[in-house]
Amino acid sequence: MLVQAPRATGIFDRIVCGVDSSPESLEAARQADRLRSSEGLLRLATVADVNVAVHAGYAATHVLGELDAAARDALHKAVDAVHPSSTHLLAGDPVPSLLNELSRSDATLVAVGPHGHSRMLGMLLGGMSTALLHEAPCSILLARRPRFGPFPGSILCGVDGSDHSLAAAEVANDIAERFGSELVFVAATGGKSIDLDRIRDLDSDVVDDQRKPVEALVDLSEEADLLVVGSRGLHGPAALGSVSERVAHRAASSVLVVRPPSDT
Repeated sequence: MLVQAPRATGIFDRIVCGVDSSPESLEAARQADRLRSSEGLLRLATVADVNVAVHAGYAATHVLGELDAAARDALHKAVDAVHPSSTHLLAGDPVPSLLNELSRSDATLVAVGPHGHSRMLGMLLGGMSTALLHEAPCSILLARRPRFGPFPGSILCGVDGSDHSLAAAEVANDIAERFGSELVFVAATGGKSIDLDRIRDLDSDVVDDQRKPVEALVDLSEEADLLVVGSRGLHGPAALGSVSERVAHRAASSVLVVRPPSDT
């Protein structure tokens, strides 16, 4: 479909979903289940933050028991919502624990609910989502409840003609074809220069928006179930303030940040 663009796929074979007991994380599990391939693996993982028990003094044993019980309850609720390939109860610092799980499973996608949190489990998925956007070695789904029927009924994809945006366009197109979703590409021309020639190769109409990318995509996400954006593959401090990070946090819809194929 796209000329000289890196090949990507919207069918994910190895998905890890971080869950706690919140509705947001259950929505992430449901959307991850929808996006996985028919033979794909969906791993549900929850993290009991044992650092909480360290500060409990003489009550540490009791607190550890509560942490374990809460984690198991979160996994049971998620299993009731989807049919995972496996469940994983992790113990430790939540962010490194989940990142290690991504590496162990060679994940192609990680999914979380960005506004969910559980003090007992220490997931704090708002902070978790930021960490994943900076450090995850794979694509990232930040799931929000769909408003236009079964997920994903409508898809928005930001494009600027770069390789990473065209890889995101491939993913968006694959997902739209798979689910019969409405798909709209958006080229926001109010920021850095974009490669219009490469965008014209898209087999779909492209909305030319005069605003800067973050402003345009966040606003238009009000009319979509899923916003797909590319990532240059920057990690750590270099990822701070990137378009994909800012859009992921501010969008009204679910956001799928597509990492370069070399990273997935």
